[in-house]
Amino acid sequence: MGYSDKPWTAGYKLGPYKLETSLEPYPEVPLFAALDDAAAKYPGQTAIQFLERTTTYRGLKDQADRLAAGLAGLGVSKGDKVCLYLPNCPEFLIADWAVLKTGAAIVPVSVLRTDEALIHEAGSSRSKAIVCREEHLERALHIRDRCDIEHVIITSAEGHDVEPVKAALPENVYEFRTLIEDNPPTPPSVAIDPRHDLAILAFTGGATGVPKGVMLTHFNRYSNLRQGFPWIMKPMLKGIAGKASFFLPVPLFHSFGHYIAQSAVYLGLRIILMPDPRDVDLMVQYIKKYRPLMIPAVPTQLMRMAEAGIGRLNAIPMSGAAPLPVEVAEKVRRAMGSPVSEGYGLTETGPLTHFNITAFSKITGFMPKEKHGLGVPAPDTECKLADPLTGKEVPFGNAGEILVRGPQIMKGYWPEPGTGLDEDGWLHTGDIGSMDDEGFFRLSDRIKDMVNVSGNKVYTTEVDEVLFRHPHVLMAAAFGIPDPETPGSERIMAAIRLKDGSEGKVGAEDIRDFCRRHLAPYAVPKVVEFRNSIPMTATEKLFKKALRDEAIARMKQEGKLEKARGVREKT
Repeated sequence: MGYSDKPWTAGYKLGPYKLETSLEPYPEVPLFAALDDAAAKYPGQTAIQFLERTTTYRGLKDQADRLAAGLAGLGVSKGDKVCLYLPNCPEFLIADWAVLKTGAAIVPVSVLRTDEALIHEAGSSRSKAIVCREEHLERALHIRDRCDIEHVIITSAEGHDVEPVKAALPENVYEFRTLIEDNPPTPPSVAIDPRHDLAILAFTGGATGVPKGVMLTHFNRYSNLRQGFPWIMKPMLKGIAGKASFFLPVPLFHSFGHYIAQSAVYLGLRIILMPDPRDVDLMVQYIKKYRPLMIPAVPTQLMRMAEAGIGRLNAIPMSGAAPLPVEVAEKVRRAMGSPVSEGYGLTETGPLTHFNITAFSKITGFMPKEKHGLGVPAPDTECKLADPLTGKEVPFGNAGEILVRGPQIMKGYWPEPGTGLDEDGWLHTGDIGSMDDEGFFRLSDRIKDMVNVSGNKVYTTEVDEVLFRHPHVLMAAAFGIPDPETPGSERIMAAIRLKDGSEGKVGAEDIRDFCRRHLAPYAVPKVVEFRNSIPMTATEKLFKKALRDEAIARMKQEGKLEKARGVREKT
C-alpha cells in the first residue's frame, strides 16, 4: 500500500459515525454565496457577537451589500484588490464579504506590520483601496502616497455603528459608516469565474523573508470551507448549523482566523469575536459567559487560558497555526475537560489540509482512542511524504517532507499562476512529518527549523515537547545556532520562561539533565537561556527566528562565529 491508496480514509469516523470519503463534485460558486445562503436560512441568527454588540445574518448581509454598492461607486470592480488593514472588529467581517461582492479580492494585512511591509503588500498587490480605523488614517495616507491606492475607507475605533469618525476627511477618504448609510442593499452584478478569479490575496512568509502573495480563488476557499467543519460535523449538523457559536480570539488577518470566520458563516454560526488576541482575562470571561461550541486558538492562547483557570467546559478547544506540544495539549485537557483537536495547513493550502478526528470525536460521546498530532488529510486531499533531498517517497513511519494536492491548493504565488507548485501540481509544504500505517500524520518540524548537529538531524519541535514537560517550564523554544567549536555544524539552544514562583529553583544544568533522560545526546540543548518573556509573532506564535537572530548577533559581538563560518545561514 502506498500514499496514493489514501489509507487515512479508513479512519474517516466521528465516533460511531462514518464520514464521507469524497465530497466531489465541488460547486463552482462565488465565495460570497456562503453569506447569502446563511442569511437566507438563518436571517435572525446572531452572526457577530463583538463585546456586547450583536449583528444578525440579515444585518450582516444588508451591510455587506450596501458597502459593496458603495465600493463599486468608488470604482472598485472585478480584478481589483482591497487591503483590509483592520484589527478584529465587525468592520473587518462586513468589508470581507463586501469586497468579494464587487468582484475584487481581499488583501488582509496586519495592523502590526511595519511601514516597509505594508508598502510591499499594498504596492505589490496593486491594491486600489484600503480599509482602516480612524487612528490608522495617517499611516494609511502614508502608504497610499507610495502605492497605487486611490481610496481610503475609515471607521471609528468604537465602531461604525456606535459613532461617526471625528477627523476631517481628506480628499479620496471616505467613511465606512457613510458608505453603508448612503447606498442601497444592491451590490453590483458581477460574473465570477470561481476556478480562476481571485477571492483572497494573502501575504505569507514575512517572519522569514520577503512576504509572498498567495492567490486563492473563490473555488479554492469555498471547497476548503466544505472540507472542514461541514464535513467533520455532518452527523450533528441539524443541531449545530444556525444555532451554535465559535469563539474567535485569532487575528482575522491571519489565514487561520480568516478561515474560521468564513467557516462559521458557511454554517450560520455565531462568531464571538475577541478584539485583542492577548487579553486572556477577557477571553476567559466571555468563554464562561457564552459557552461556545468551539474555541479555535493558537497553542500559546490555549495554554494561557488553561493557566488562567478557565475551568471545565462543554466545548471543543482547537489548535492551529503552530505545532501543539503534547504537554500543552494535556494541560488544556486537564483544565478544560476536553481533548484538544488540531488542524493543519498553510496559507497556500486554503488553509486546511489535515484534521485530528480522534480528538474531535469527543463531541459524539463515543470517542475512540485519542492520538496527538495533525490527524488525517481532509477529503479529496492527496498527501505524501518525500525525502526533501531526493524527492522520493519515504516508507510509512519514516519522516519526510509533507506534500499536498487538492481543490483547496492555491492558484500560485502572485502574480504568476502555477508558481510554488511542482510540475505535477504538488505543493511542497516545507514541513517534516510522519504517517503511521493507519494514515495518521504527525508533525516533526519545519525544514528551516531542523538543526544539523554534526550530521545528525534534530527536530526542534521534539526538543520543545520535552522542555514543556519539565514541571517548572511555562514556555520554551528550541532552535539551532552555529557551533563555534565545529565549523559547518550547529548546536541546540533553548530559550525558557519559567512558571511564576520557579525562579531560582532550576538552572541550566537541571534543564539539560532532564533533556538527557528523554533525548538523544546530540539533541540536548548546549545553551539554555532563561528569559522573562519569549518573543511572539503577531499571531501569538513562538518567534524562533527572532530568538535565533538575537543569539547569532550576540555571538558575532563576542567573536564566537569565526570558527563557524561554514554554517549555512537560514532565512
